[in-house]
Amino acid sequence: MTMDNKLKPLREGIDALDAQILDLLNQRARLAQQVGHVKAETNAPVFRPEREVQVLRRAAERNPGPLVAGDVQTIFREIMSACRALEKRVTVAYLGPAGTFSEQAVYRQFGHAVDGMPCASIDEVFRAAEAGTADFGVVPVENSSEGVINRTLDLLLQTTLAISGEISLPVHLSLMTQSGTLDGITQICAHSQALAQCQVWLNLNTTNVTRQAVASNGEAARLASEDPAIAAIAGEIAGEKYNLQVVKAHIQDDPHNRTRFAIIGRLHTTPSGKDQTSLVLSVPNKPGAVYNMLAPLATHDVSMTRFESRPARMGTWEYYFYVDIEGHVDDAKVARALDELKTNAAFFKVLGSYPASL
Repeated sequence: MTMDNKLKPLREGIDALDAQILDLLNQRARLAQQVGHVKAETNAPVFRPEREVQVLRRAAERNPGPLVAGDVQTIFREIMSACRALEKRVTVAYLGPAGTFSEQAVYRQFGHAVDGMPCASIDEVFRAAEAGTADFGVVPVENSSEGVINRTLDLLLQTTLAISGEISLPVHLSLMTQSGTLDGITQICAHSQALAQCQVWLNLNTTNVTRQAVASNGEAARLASEDPAIAAIAGEIAGEKYNLQVVKAHIQDDPHNRTRFAIIGRLHTTPSGKDQTSLVLSVPNKPGAVYNMLAPLATHDVSMTRFESRPARMGTWEYYFYVDIEGHVDDAKVARALDELKTNAAFFKVLGSYPASL
């Protein structure tokens, strides 16, 4: 039997299943439209991250294989994105230009059936979401190698927006040029964090080339596409976007490098079953103040997963503390802990309760 004869019945089986899948997808889309009609009656939000993450968790739990759980979740995320767009197409602001890791984070969270709005700075992302020009914004919060993004923390302190989700994204950085070589290169451009994340490789291989920090890695790729003397450090998606060639792939110092992003907007989520709450706190500058402030978390068995400090910029050596805890503000033990914590804090703000990243 020839290979074509062996493949023919298998391909016919795939075609039949594809027809069934298409029919089921449209059945799901029609139900999503009905959901949209019900939401419209009460002006309820189209995007509910807690609901979508429950669908993704369930898909992974029920998956019998051979597809791996992550791929199944990617498929379901795009299905939900397409169905959501039938209700209303969501606009999401992010640190641009196109090709940045922030743009990748948008698609990782919302799927591709959204309208991305590239912004020149993190400040502009916040402004777009605050003004309603965008429904949501996606901003970088911290990197596993280089720590927190200070500007994001400062803006979270000031804004009236809430965090409604998080994305943890692997960050693989490559050096790219128009030619695919370093011949004639006089400058390497990248975001300051990317330059720091790649300094070991850069120190060994590009000692005589100037390094220039720019607003984003996507902007670095754009600049390199316009000037053959500039090399960019960016993700390979940015390289493809701007037709650059890879000189050296994965030059980041930490092979497990990741960046965490936050979704900001006016949405306040309900519990999803596995949530996280972000807070900003401050205390009077006296002995034991921080310990006493955080004591209610231990008393009520609430786990703290992150603790960062930022100067209060008041000239008195006081600090704001950025804290992540497990659980949702509507969870009973979290609510009790936060009620007590408020009494010990000179400043208290909940930045948001949201589903923990998958």
